[in-house]
Amino acid sequence: MSDTPKFTVVDRRKYKAEEEESAHRAATEPEGHSVAPAEASSGPRLVVNESKAEVAKAAPLDEGTGGGLPPAPTTEESREQHAAYEASAQRVEDLLRAQNPGMGPQPAVTFENLVQQFYVSAMIQMGAGTQEGQRPRVDIVGARTTIDLLGVLSEKTRGNLTDAETRTLDSVLFEVRMAFLELTSMISVQAMQPPPPPPPGKR
Repeated sequence: MSDTPKFTVVDRRKYKAEEEESAHRAATEPEGHSVAPAEASSGPRLVVNESKAEVAKAAPLDEGTGGGLPPAPTTEESREQHAAYEASAQRVEDLLRAQNPGMGPQPAVTFENLVQQFYVSAMIQMGAGTQEGQRPRVDIVGARTTIDLLGVLSEKTRGNLTDAETRTLDSVLFEVRMAFLELTSMISVQAMQPPPPPPPGKR
C-alpha cells in the first residue's frame, strides 16, 4: 500500500460552531468530568496507511456535492468572507506601507497576471532561469501539467475574454507548447544516443 499521505476535505465553516459547542460543554459539565474528544476532527486530517474502508468512513461521500466536497457556501457566507478577506489584505498593505513609506498602492490583479503566473511556472519547470554554469533542473511532468492547465483555462474562458486577453492567452499557450516540443525533442535525441564510454583506467 502507498505511504503517500491523504487528506480528507472538511467544511471549514463548522469551526466556529464546534468551538462554541465545546466551550458550552466545558462550562456545563460537572467539575472532574472529562469530555471525550469528537470523533471527526474539524481540520484536515492526515490519513496514513488506512484501508479504503476506513478512509471512506472518515470522509463519506455526499451525493450531489461533488464527490465528498462540503456544500457550496451561501451567497451571504461568500459575501462576508470576501469582505473579511479584503479587510485583511488591506491591513497587510498598510503594514507594508508603514515599513516602506515610498511604496505606492499595489496594482489590481488582472487576468494577464494569472496567465503570466502559469507562463513563468511552466518555463521554470522546463529549466528556464538556470544560472550559468549550472545544470538545468527540468520537471517535464510538472511542465506538462501547467501547460494543460493553461489549455483548460483557454477552453473554459472562450467567449468571455477581451481581445487583448485572448491574444495574451493564445500567445503564451503557443509559446510554452513550442518550448515543450523543443525540450522533449532534445530529451528524445539524448535518450537515443549511446552511453559515453567509460574513462580509461589509470596505469
